[in-house]
Formats: sequence, C-alpha cells, structure tokens
Amino acid sequence: MTLALCAPRPTFISHGIPERGDAKWLDHQGSFMAAIAAQPVFRLLGARDLGRSDDYKTEKMPAVNVDMLDGDLAWRQHDGGHTDEPNVEHFIKWADKHFTKVGGEEAADGVSAKSPPKAIKRTDLNSIAAHEQLLAKAKQGRIDLYFEGDSITRRWGATDHPKFLAQWKRNYHGRNAANFGWGGDTTQNILWRLQNGEFDGLSPKVIVLQAGTNNLPWTGPADKAKVDEVVTGIKAIIGVFQQQAPEAAIVLTGIFPRPQNMSLKETIEQINTRLSKLDDGKKIRFLNINDKLADTGGKLREGMSSDGLHLEEKGYDVWADALKPILIEIMGPPSTEDHAPPPTGDPSAAKAPAKDVVSRPTTPG
Repeated sequence: MTLALCAPRPTFISHGIPERGDAKWLDHQGSFMAAIAAQPVFRLLGARDLGRSDDYKTEKMPAVNVDMLDGDLAWRQHDGGHTDEPNVEHFIKWADKHFTKVGGEEAADGVSAKSPPKAIKRTDLNSIAAHEQLLAKAKQGRIDLYFEGDSITRRWGATDHPKFLAQWKRNYHGRNAANFGWGGDTTQNILWRLQNGEFDGLSPKVIVLQAGTNNLPWTGPADKAKVDEVVTGIKAIIGVFQQQAPEAAIVLTGIFPRPQNMSLKETIEQINTRLSKLDDGKKIRFLNINDKLADTGGKLREGMSSDGLHLEEKGYDVWADALKPILIEIMGPPSTEDHAPPPTGDPSAAKAPAKDVVSRPTTPG
C-alpha cells in the first residue's frame, strides 16, 4: 500500500543482504513482492513499472547487484549491509533520468522533470464508437506491425480514405499491419486508449508511433510547457508499449512540419530534438523525414500536403520509403499472405462526408 501511494512519483527501493548485516526482519523477498503488487498503480497513473508481470506470488526476486532501474519504480539489492552507500552510484544514474539537474539543466533524455501525463478519455460519441471499433480490431490479433497516432496516421489505413488505403495495402500487404490512429487525439488521448484495451494481448514485432501535433495550437506559437507536454506524453505512450510488448521495436516518427502555422516551426524542431534522444539504436528508433517533406524554411515540397498539416499520397510515399529499410531489417521481407484484421474507418463517415472529427477548436486534426 505504501509503495502504491508513492505512484506516480519515482520510487527507488534499496536493500543490502543479511550476510553483511541487513536485518532479516526487513523481509527482502516481501519487499520485492510488494513492489510487484504496486505496479498496476504506477501504470494507471502513467508511470513505468519494473517491467514484470503482476503476479507477486510467482515473480522471482532478481539476484544481488542485478539492476531493475528502467522504470519510475526501481529495485536494487546490493551486496553490502544495512546501508544505502553501495547503491548511491546506481541511484544517481537512475535519478538523472527523472529529475532536472542543478542549474536548471535538463535530464539525460532532454526532458525536464514533470509529473507523468494524465490519460484523458475522448467523450464525443464518434470517438467512443471509434474506440469500440479499435477494441474489436485488437481482439482479432495477428498484428505484427502496429501503427498508432492521430489523424495523420489514421487516414493512411482508413476505409473512408480509399486512395490512402490502397496505398497502405501496396506498402504493407504481407506485414500483418493494423492502423490504430484516431483523428484529433492528443498524446493524453492516445495514452487513454492504450490503457483501455487497444493494445491488450498484442505482441507486434514493430510499432510505428507518430503523435503530438494535436497538443500544439492551431494558430499562434507554443510555449516551452507544450514542448515538455508532448515529450512526456510520448514517453508515457512508449512506456505502455514496452510494458506490454517488451520485445517490440518502436519506430518513433518525429512531428511533421506545420506550414499552416509557421510559428510552430521552432517548437516542432525542439520537440523532435528531444525525441531523438530517446533513440537507443535497438528497441527505439527515431525517424525524422521532415527534410524530405519540407525545405529548410519550413515550406512543404510540392504534393506533400494540401492543407499544410495532413499528408497526401506523395507525403505518405516519403514516410513509407523511410520505414522500408527498418522493417526489412527487423521483420525481413513481407509475406505473400496477410492475416491482419480488416481496416476500420470513421464511424460517422456513413452519415457525412469523410473527415476527422475534432472535439476541440484548437486541435489540428
């Protein structure tokens, strides 16, 4: 209960060993079981847990001096006695990932210390209907390539955008690819959908994530708080993916240019610079195609977009071409057969012209 009440704050659990004087009544095994039992609360509040299952009765305590320091909840048992000293070096490295350093410098990944983002549910009827569609899609399984994002991602594989859907099929047939994007979503909305079933039971080989533009204003500049909001939100989304599908590779695609609001150019560059620091060359790959979508002044190249926000076929071609070598490296060549669930679309499309519903006037799409 005490550990659960610490969530979502970063929590480092430290022990020594009885052989060196750490008292047996401290119950090291019981402490580890308590940490496992507290994991769901950390995840519920958008924080990253130990990366184990929630079965505290069967999960085995790691060996002495084996780190479990990848999450906001951390565990390490050192080989000393009843003292913190042997763990201090490891604690400092872990803490550097979570807190702003002295002098106002940013943490190692470029993100200043902020509370984990709150997952936010979309309450408009169309988003609720779309969520039900995507839940049904997830339950069908057999997904090796999982796309997540907002309308820019959604339109690529949606039934109400047939020309983009045809292009999607040309690029991803044989990949067992499924699109889980939804128009108008902020990072907080995406986080809610993932925490509420749209990724349950799935173990894709590759996840493609492109999100964050809806956190930024439709007109006018964005302040630094918005930069932090986007980056921390994407980190929380990645945390859900890594918790539920630890073997999956995540292709984190940078936010695309927004010529419809040129005052965001510097903000988008700042966000993408910070996101690039999450790239570890293995499980997280950062992909930035903005130099192929727009020139150095931020003006989109011909045919990339018709509204200065969403991609057209040429823009999706650029994205697909950039993804191909990564997909081949991780997944190999595509199969001749495809077992992905059928594509979905905007639930309102049967009643009105195709569009991406936006619930907030300041949200791009």
